Amino acid sequence: MVAVFSFRRKVLAWATALFSLLILSACDVPLPGGGGPLINTNKAVPVALLVPKSSQAAGSIGRALENAAWLAVNDLGEVEIDLRVYDTFGTAAGTARAANQAIADGARIFVGPLFAENASQAGQIAASRNINVLAFSNNPAIAGGNVFILGNTFETTANRLVRFAAQRGRGDIFIVHADDPAEALGADAIRRAAQANGGRIVGSAAFPLSQQGVVNAIPGVTRQYRASGAQSIFMTSGNSGALPFLAELLPENGVTAENAQFIGLQRLDIPSSALSLKGLQGAWFATPSPGLLQQFNNRYAAAYGSTPPPVAALAYDGIAAIGALVARGDQGALTGRALTQSAGFAGVNGPFRLLPNGSNQRGLAVAQVQNNQVIVIDPAPRSFGGAGF
Repeated sequence: MVAVFSFRRKVLAWATALFSLLILSACDVPLPGGGGPLINTNKAVPVALLVPKSSQAAGSIGRALENAAWLAVNDLGEVEIDLRVYDTFGTAAGTARAANQAIADGARIFVGPLFAENASQAGQIAASRNINVLAFSNNPAIAGGNVFILGNTFETTANRLVRFAAQRGRGDIFIVHADDPAEALGADAIRRAAQANGGRIVGSAAFPLSQQGVVNAIPGVTRQYRASGAQSIFMTSGNSGALPFLAELLPENGVTAENAQFIGLQRLDIPSSALSLKGLQGAWFATPSPGLLQQFNNRYAAAYGSTPPPVAALAYDGIAAIGALVARGDQGALTGRALTQSAGFAGVNGPFRLLPNGSNQRGLAVAQVQNNQVIVIDPAPRSFGGAGF
């Protein structure tokens, strides 16, 4: 996680339409994938939801994940899912207890847990019983075998943004990232995306992950950027880390919207107060389809009286995808082969598909910060194989 700096029923019709899309997607021929249990299609399918409900740090997120999962179950119509919720407490020991209890209770697939290290542990326990895991993590390092991640990855975001930049004549890219493992992974994703999508990395600069480290690095970063001939400056930091500082100091040192297209690997609109940062005006970032996201947020708020955190949508997607596969009446609906079917699923944030290597691809829009607002400048694709992929 990036360190925090001290500085500065239409509803019913919607649900029916979404589930229909999921069912249609699930009819596609699956790609080669891993194992998984057979299910009894004449009985409700036991599904284990592993969430940190009692975690002091993430309890509210755990409860939101559970809420979203129940929302999905209620939208499945005649498909019978026996959803059972297990509290991981956000710890390794709690995850082990939850995973073992879920197996003892007959679970045929896990949805969750939240944290990468816990998902890896749950995957190891579930593997002994040939059970697949749909984790809420976005860390590809834990993916593979019986563990599939639902979270949007740096790889997907980088591919989307680099492809768009190249199409707009902004494909000569300079990368700025913190000297931090997570941001180094982000920088590597941008490099791979450039190779695959017609971009060109013309330079990069790293800075120590501290306030003084950023301040000291800015003069050198600006000199290197000007010398590189880059058209875009791609930043891996988020608003909870160094991005607000970069957005202020880079323009003050001559790297402005006039000579650089600012691009953010992380969401620039979280928190929404960041949209007022002067240095981010005109910047690009990737985001789920705002219209679909708002529909989900509205439905969640109507049901539970609050706006969900972004990660809650992953719980809905995981349950809805399982429901779509189970609806086929196939005993192998929860095997890796079925989970990785090539057309993917119509998630609440747009299309997504699970890959045989345990990672995923998601359909994202390209947005720009304009006058303190988010404006979509290239819509999210509606299916795989269309524009945007």
